[in-house]
Amino acid sequence: MSDRPSPRPRSDVVAHLRAGGPALVALSGGVDSSVVAALAVEGLGRQALAVTLSGPAVARVEVDRARRVARTVGIEHHVLGVDPVDRAEYRENPANRCYFCRSIETAAIRAFAAPRGAFHYLDGIHIDDLADDRPGVRAMEEAGFTHPLVWGGWSKREVRATARELGLPNWDAPSDACLASRIAHGEPISHDLLERIELAEAIVRERGFRRVRVRVRSGTARVEVDPEEVPRLVVEPMMAELRAALRSVGLGEITFDPWGYGARRSPEAKPS
Repeated sequence: MSDRPSPRPRSDVVAHLRAGGPALVALSGGVDSSVVAALAVEGLGRQALAVTLSGPAVARVEVDRARRVARTVGIEHHVLGVDPVDRAEYRENPANRCYFCRSIETAAIRAFAAPRGAFHYLDGIHIDDLADDRPGVRAMEEAGFTHPLVWGGWSKREVRATARELGLPNWDAPSDACLASRIAHGEPISHDLLERIELAEAIVRERGFRRVRVRVRSGTARVEVDPEEVPRLVVEPMMAELRAALRSVGLGEITFDPWGYGARRSPEAKPS
């Protein structure tokens, strides 16, 4: 039997947001925070606003997606530039890198919100996000952010269903993460490397792949796509074209994950 609470209905979550008063939503462009933005508008109207952070670790496609969502739900929207690479603890890329990143980001959001009055700070964390140790979640909580989807007992399933019901443009978009998540822990993060990763993933997406990760470790870049798209990735001339294109943006040895994003890996098997 599951220990998870039964999810509350959408009307309860909206009422909860309304009771909290004027709110600022950290809108990443992902479906989770997009749903929170939509529900905040439903409950608070013009008392809700959204902030999206841009910077070297945030892909431009994510910022553009956030803009589309904001227009769709009718929420006041601002984009703030933040550069976590300026912080040494982040550049060193430890296992708790996300804690330092989120600490910088939430400080920027609060500094932006301060002259605009008191806000209830909201994020898109849901109950599935609490299954693992998440240093970034801890940083959000320390900065005073709350999780309305967790309060509602919502998992990704409820988030997706509500996003579709609301007609959000990203209701079925694959989950994403910051570009720094592609760099193996312990390997330094730099502006140059983040830019190369963003360019590389754009090159792969241009060939019609839905979800793309270009992961970097010890000078080798590994391309991941969804498992069902692997057969189209690991054939010629696709691999040769991608190797040449990715090397042209400054990446070294290129490999292709034969299992796909999120798939279990056999320890005996080796990537192509």
